[in-house]
Parts: sequence; structure tokens; C-alpha cells
Amino acid sequence: MSRDLADLKTVADYQFGAGAGDALFAGEVTIHRTSSGRPQQLLADGERLVSYGTDGRFTLGIAGGRRLQAELSPPAYRVVVGDDSEPFVRDGRNVFAKFVRSVDPSVRPGDELLVEHRDGALLAVGRAELSADAMAAFDTGMAVKVRDGADD
Repeated sequence: MSRDLADLKTVADYQFGAGAGDALFAGEVTIHRTSSGRPQQLLADGERLVSYGTDGRFTLGIAGGRRLQAELSPPAYRVVVGDDSEPFVRDGRNVFAKFVRSVDPSVRPGDELLVEHRDGALLAVGRAELSADAMAAFDTGMAVKVRDGADD
């Protein structure tokens, strides 16, 4: 395993919890780099797992979300929505607070999240715009900025 991949696994474990790095980067992973050599995109089977930002944090792709969903026990890094918003979120539209059914209580604004249907299906991945308390309390406002919908 390359030293870069070992370091990136450590970052994933820090950001998402123990075991996340092994789950995200299992198997054959391709690292695309910037012109300066810094890791930027990590792919498996031609699908984007994560992007590695200049801030040292990962942003999830739907393929990475699927891998994390299999590894992390609920409710970790999850927002759950119901039938009313499922088709919209799956299509890549944002999650609004009034449609949030449950959320990991430790979610803070800026956290990367998995958006799940109440039946457990992964609908999308995105970034929290509100804290968990605010998502539960508000009837208006964007809760999750969806980056990638699971249109399957």
C-alpha cells in the first residue's frame, strides 16, 4: 500500500470514525493528483469515492457513501428522510429541514453526510448546512446541500 493511501485512510478514520478508511479505500483505488502532486480524487471501478480538499477533509461521492453506509452503524453521519422527499433527493435535490425524519445527534454544519430513506436505502451524499438540533427544530431552511444523488 502506498504511503499516501495509508495517510488518507488515517484522515478518513479521523473524519468519519474508526474503520472508515479501510471501508472507503478497500480494493484497487486510483489516486488522481493535482499538478503539484497532492491527492485530489480517489476512485474505484471508475467511480469517485471521495475528493480530498485543500482543507484536509474529504467530500463524498455516491460510491464512497455506499462504502461508508456499509461500515458505519446507524445513525452515524446519517440524515433520514421519508417518502415525500425521496424522489427529489435521489435526483440530487437538497434536503430541507421540514423533511428530516431523524439525524445523527452529533452532526455539525459542514459535516459530510449520508442521506437515507427511512427504509435504509442510500439516496444521496452531501454537506450538512445545519446542526442536528436545528434540523430537528426548524420547519424551514436547507438541512443538507446534496452533492450527488443515487439515481438508481
